[in-house]
Amino acid sequence: MRIHVNSELNWLLRGNGVNTAFIQHVELLRTTPGYEVGINWKGHGDVYHSHSYGLFYFLRGLRYKGRRVLTVHVIPDSARGSIPGWQVLMPFIRWYFKKVYSFADVCIALSPRVEEAIAETGARTRIVRVYNPVPVEFWKPGEERRLRGRELLKLDKDDFVVLGVGQLEGRKGVEDFIDMAEALPELRFVWVGGRPFGALTEGVARINARITRAPSNITFPGMFELDDMPYIYASADVFVFPSYQENCPMAPLEAAAAGLPVVFRDLAEYHLLYENSWLSAANNEDFIGQIKKLKSDQKYYQDNKVLSDKLLTQFDKDQVRKKLIGIYTELYSHQR
Repeated sequence: MRIHVNSELNWLLRGNGVNTAFIQHVELLRTTPGYEVGINWKGHGDVYHSHSYGLFYFLRGLRYKGRRVLTVHVIPDSARGSIPGWQVLMPFIRWYFKKVYSFADVCIALSPRVEEAIAETGARTRIVRVYNPVPVEFWKPGEERRLRGRELLKLDKDDFVVLGVGQLEGRKGVEDFIDMAEALPELRFVWVGGRPFGALTEGVARINARITRAPSNITFPGMFELDDMPYIYASADVFVFPSYQENCPMAPLEAAAAGLPVVFRDLAEYHLLYENSWLSAANNEDFIGQIKKLKSDQKYYQDNKVLSDKLLTQFDKDQVRKKLIGIYTELYSHQR
C-alpha cells in the first residue's frame, strides 16, 4: 500500500514540532514492510495523510474522498498567545478548523484534549487517538554528542545548562524562561528556537525587548536543523518546558529520550495526556525551585531521569505504527 503524506510546513516553515512529527511519520512508513510513501505533491497513493491544514491540504485531498486522514497538531486554542489579534480572529479560526476537520474521513487526535477540541467545533469526522511516535534511538545521549552540542552552543564543559526549546512567542513561556535565568545567575540558560511564522508571531516587539535586556547567563542561538538537535539536547543538564498551551508536544519527549529530567508547567492537558508521572511546576517560583533541587540533589536528579524514561513508554513507535496501519487498511479496504 502507498500512503501519500502531506505537510506544507516541510517546504514553507521548518524548525517546529509539527514538521518533526511529519518527518518521523515518513521514516516510520519507510521502515514498515509492504508500505511505500509519497511526499507532498509527488505522485499518488492509496490513502492520503496530512499533517497540515492549508490550501494544499484541500486541493491535494480532493482526489482521495473516503481515504483522507489528518493528524490534528493544532486546535483553535493553539492560536491563544501565538498570533497577533487572536481574540478578534477566534470566531473565524473556529469556523475554519471545523472545515479542516470535517474534510478528513479520520482525524487523528494526539491527546484527549485534542479529541475534545475537534468535537467542540461540531466537525463531522471520525476521531481516533494515536500519539506521536518518539524514535528513542535518534535522541539517545552520549559524551561525544554532549561535547558536540556544547561546541554548537558555545558552552563551557563545566556549565550547568538549563535548556528550553520552542518558538519565540508568548504561548511558549519564553518570558518566564528569562525570569528563571535572572533568578539563577550562576547557571547557564539556553533557549533554542525562532519564529517560523515571522511577523505573524505574537509578541515580537515585546519579547525582543526582553531578550535585549536579558542577563548574560542566557543565550538565544536560534533554530537548528533536526539532525543537530540530538547534540543540543545532549549538551544540557535539565530541560524546562514552561509553555502555556500544548496538545502533544514533541520537545519535552525528545528531551526525555535524550536522558534529561524534564520540568513541565502544570497544565490540565498533561493530566489527561500522560499515563505516567511527570515533574511539574505551577509558576516561576516552582520552576526555579525544581531547577535548584535538580542541581543540588543528585538522587532527585537521577530519580527524575527515570521518570523521563517511564514517560516515553506511552509513545512507542511500534504501537503507533500498528494503529496507523489499522486506520489505513480499513479506509483502503472500504473504498475498494
